[in-house]
Order: sequence, then structure tokens, then C-alpha cells
Amino acid sequence: MSKKKVLVCGATGFIGRNIAENFSLRSEYEVYGTYLDTNPFDNPKIKMFKVDLRDPIQVDNIVRGKDIIIQAAATTSGAKDIITKPYCHVTDNAVINSLIFRSAYETNISHVIFFSCTVMYQSSDVPIKESDFNANQGIYPNYFGVGWTKVYLEKMCEFYSRIGDTKFTVLRHSNVYGPYDKFDLEHSHVFGATMTKVMMTPHGGQIVVWGTGEEERDLIHVSDVVDFVERALRMQQDRFDLVNVGAGKAIAVRDLVRKMITLSGKELSLQHDTSKPTIKTSLFLDISRARERYGWEPKISLDEGIRKTMAWYRDHIDMTKLELK
Repeated sequence: MSKKKVLVCGATGFIGRNIAENFSLRSEYEVYGTYLDTNPFDNPKIKMFKVDLRDPIQVDNIVRGKDIIIQAAATTSGAKDIITKPYCHVTDNAVINSLIFRSAYETNISHVIFFSCTVMYQSSDVPIKESDFNANQGIYPNYFGVGWTKVYLEKMCEFYSRIGDTKFTVLRHSNVYGPYDKFDLEHSHVFGATMTKVMMTPHGGQIVVWGTGEEERDLIHVSDVVDFVERALRMQQDRFDLVNVGAGKAIAVRDLVRKMITLSGKELSLQHDTSKPTIKTSLFLDISRARERYGWEPKISLDEGIRKTMAWYRDHIDMTKLELK
């Protein structure tokens, strides 16, 4: 049986690299990856190509001949950029995905996986279902640009699924963490930033937490996301599906910090800096659709995920090149 050719766009990024490395271990797949500004990693089972996904010719060339596209390429960053440079998540991401989806349709790709997110959801203290998004309610102001861009791209997936034979899966994933995450404080999300602060602060030191830490986040380990992708490729029946992928529960940022400190074995104190940028929303996902349609649910508990990420961090991150601010 011939192998399925899988193209992982953004294979040097956080989710993309985890997907590419995992799929390269499976005998049924032949894995290709794209990169642009970051250096390609060395894996003999992954064929890496430098591609500017904003260029339609380059997109068509790399898509041609593939069976599956896992679209993990994106311009991403943390709360600071979302607040101070909100445009940075809009233009490139709209262009990149528009070109990839069109090329997938024109070349009859069998299946496209698109990583959306949860920024279109309103803050909530109850589990949020996929159907709970209401465009008439608007989107949280700091997420306005990136949120509406994601909604547009989700609808583009649905559009192409209606006019062609390509299957599209949209993942509205919560806050993903794990190996190869961004850990520099300028661009990382809450988990990566907190991990770096805990790992770099010496025993008996103090950690500064941005904001009050009351906001809550749904945190999912990247290996559980990879597991869902594999299930969707095997089990999706309809040409289009949109699915929440998360832990199904939330933790306050301040509690996350305390948990990391405890699991690190250090004695550290906390200070809250309310002058720093934070996004004061709280939500967690209803994951019943993923469970019912794909038999999926997260396997990695938060405590286990933190321990695994700390172990990986110690082995792979050069802390002499990171700087606490």
C-alpha cells in the first residue's frame, strides 16, 4: 500500500513540529514540511522545503501531489503583541490560508486540517459549545482582528468543502502547550511565559505575574491535539467539521503559577504587576462533539503535562539566552 503524502505547513513551529515528528513515526505517511524564517530541523523522515506561503506560485508548487494538508503555519504571539500590535495576526494569516485552501481545492487534496482557536468565543463561566458563538454578540475588543480573521477562515473551509470533494476539519483548540512551545516572554502565551519564569527564577526568588491572575484558561497538551488530528483524518465522515479541542476545564492563571512552582520543587514568592498587558477573559470548552464523533478526550492531565514540559525544557532550552523582564 502506498504511503499518504502529508504536507505540514509551518513544520518548524510549535504545533507543526509536534505534528510532523509524530506523523514521521507512522509507517502509513510520507511527511513533508515547510519553513521560512526559522531554521529547518534535521529529521531524515521529514522532507523540508523553504516556502513563502504568501506567494501563490510557491503554494501551488508545494501543495501539488500531496494527499493531506495539515495547516499549522501562522503568525502568532502572546498578549503583548495582541494588545500593542493587533494587526500582526491579521493580514499574513488571511493571505496564507486563502492561498492554501484554494490550492487544496484546485488540486483535489483529500483532507485539510486547519488550526483555528477560541478567540471568537465570549468570556464564560460555563463550558462553551461550538454552536455558542454568536456573531451578533461581537468579539472581545483585544481579539477583534484575529477573531474575525479566524471566523472568516473557518467559513472559507466550509465554502470549499461545499464546492469540492476535499474534507476540511477546523479545530477550535484551547491554549496548547508542550515541547517546542514559545518560551521567550515577548511572544509566548501564558503557559510558556510562566514556565520560563518558574524555570529561570532561583530558589527563594520572586515571580512577577502580569495582571491579577484571575483570568482562567483551558490548557491542552500538544500530544492530545496530535491524537485528535490523527482521529479526524481516519474518522471524519462529512466534508466539513468544526470541533472544540481542549481540556474541558479551566484553571486561573494564578493557580497555574502556583502549580508550576510546586511541581518545580522551588520555594518562590509571587508579585502581581497590574500595569502589564493581560487579556481578562475566561473560558473553557465543551468537548462533547470531539468525544461523541471521534472517541477523543484528553489523556494528559495538567500535572503530568507540566512535568513533561519541565523535563523537556531542561533538556532543550538554553536558559542563558533567555532574559526575564
